[in-house]
Amino acid sequence: MRRVEKLIALVTVLARLGTGLSFAVLIGVVTIQVVGRFTDAAPVWTEELTRYALLFTVAFGAGLALRTGDLVNVDVICESLPGRAPWVLRLVAATATAGLALYLLPHAWRYVSIGKMQTSPALGLRMDFVHVTVWLMLLLLALFALMRIVGMLSGSENGMPLKPEED
Repeated sequence: MRRVEKLIALVTVLARLGTGLSFAVLIGVVTIQVVGRFTDAAPVWTEELTRYALLFTVAFGAGLALRTGDLVNVDVICESLPGRAPWVLRLVAATATAGLALYLLPHAWRYVSIGKMQTSPALGLRMDFVHVTVWLMLLLLALFALMRIVGMLSGSENGMPLKPEED
């Protein structure tokens, strides 16, 4: 199981770095935009880059949110059930999340490939570099859900969302 734990740690660190970097870009670009409005020199590209940075923040952060329980989670009834039922329902939820994300991955890749023929209006970026956020989000959701499933089936975790200090 040591390899699985290392993989989980690596994916978590990479997702955190991606989230932090894209959020730092978001903050920087919004700052440029706000300061530019006070000086009547707001660059046209800032609004567009802000949207793209937000997309990357969500793409990297969605899997982390699944892992820590920060995604919307209605578990009042589930967790009040007796015996092993809550564990089974958490396993079913993780399996459904992984299954749906894995099913959508090839379709998202097709969406990414369409972006090769498009460019963004202000920055002139090929849109496949932006559209890849959808594929990345699905990939990370699938990975984090699969890691939860492996952890639950191996007995190393109970499927409850981890708090940040537990990672």
